[in-house]
Amino acid sequence: MASRSLLSTLRREIKSFSATEKGKISRFLSSGALETEIAEEDSNEDDLRSRIFRLRLPKRSATNIIQKWVNEGNTVTASELRNISKELRKYQRFKHALEISEWMVANKEFELSDSDYAARIDLMTKVFGIDAAERYFEGLPITAKTSEIYTALLHSYAGSKLLDKAEELYERMKGSNLSFPAVTYNEMMTLYMSVGQVEKVLLVVEELKRQKVAPDVFTYNLWISSYAATLNIDKVTTILDEMSQDPGCNGDWCRYIDIANIYVKAGHLVNADSGAVVETEKGFSQREWITYDFLIILYSGLRNKDKVDQIWKSLRMTKQKMRNRNFICILSSYMMLGHLKEAAEVLDQWKQCTTTNFDISACNRLLDAFSGAGLTEIANNFHMLLIERDDSTNLIN
Repeated sequence: MASRSLLSTLRREIKSFSATEKGKISRFLSSGALETEIAEEDSNEDDLRSRIFRLRLPKRSATNIIQKWVNEGNTVTASELRNISKELRKYQRFKHALEISEWMVANKEFELSDSDYAARIDLMTKVFGIDAAERYFEGLPITAKTSEIYTALLHSYAGSKLLDKAEELYERMKGSNLSFPAVTYNEMMTLYMSVGQVEKVLLVVEELKRQKVAPDVFTYNLWISSYAATLNIDKVTTILDEMSQDPGCNGDWCRYIDIANIYVKAGHLVNADSGAVVETEKGFSQREWITYDFLIILYSGLRNKDKVDQIWKSLRMTKQKMRNRNFICILSSYMMLGHLKEAAEVLDQWKQCTTTNFDISACNRLLDAFSGAGLTEIANNFHMLLIERDDSTNLIN
């Protein structure tokens, strides 16, 4: 009862906030269900979205809600249903999102797009399992099996780490007359990285180039990570150089390149513990740690601090031995993003870490890397941060 009272009080308080304040508050809500309830009660309108979101239990049918809405003489559009489904997926209400899709299929006046088919495969995987998604895909007419649909099934296989099935499908895709975007190749690269077959990443990159597909920033990140995992720094540097020459290189790419270069120059790949790919007692490999490092760098380049925070938190919650390069990576990212408070917290975490000693020489190398990259203001900020944290001894000038 007390928890219900607290929730009611929280709802009343949030309702009094401005739209901007509500947006800020929602980012701090860890529970998607709670955020959904606030969103529902914030609206007094009796619309289709509100009715569907009031379904508390998965066993209750969104299909019945839509049909009742239509029977009452209301209209519904495909775009409205797609938006509701997208929002449901955001809150992990996968069954209800799938039911919306099924209602659209049952009503022939709605013509499903490639994205609708792809969403169905993803939702079927989440609700009924990969076998159901696979059967649905195979039952589609050949004309409906576009590159987006193939990629959706490949994504399901990759997410489940079904390597054999993914490779079989990938070969089928290569034998088709379809053109695939970079995201398709990224799925295979991600899968190979996740199962530790980093040597196969290059084969995917070669196929992508053979098909004259323009790589995106995620492609480069995975490619770099595959070489970083084997501590092949020369190849990492070569890819970063190629990336900088790419005509599609934009501001986010350049920021990614800057952070990655600083990370490499700081020397933490070549100085990675034993200098070889070794397994930890819990099954985390060096290649996985370095991949996470480059994911942090990637999202820093994309200015997505929420993702950076999330990945760093996930790494710290594992029981793996944190390494100096992990701290260097997150420090360089927060500094490049201009988040000094978070960078200071990382320094404190590093000092308190029981599995690796705080290394002032590593900070010196990072400071030198900032200066060498011409990032004078960031170098000065980092220097002052170290002094504030009483780490001025032996700092470079």
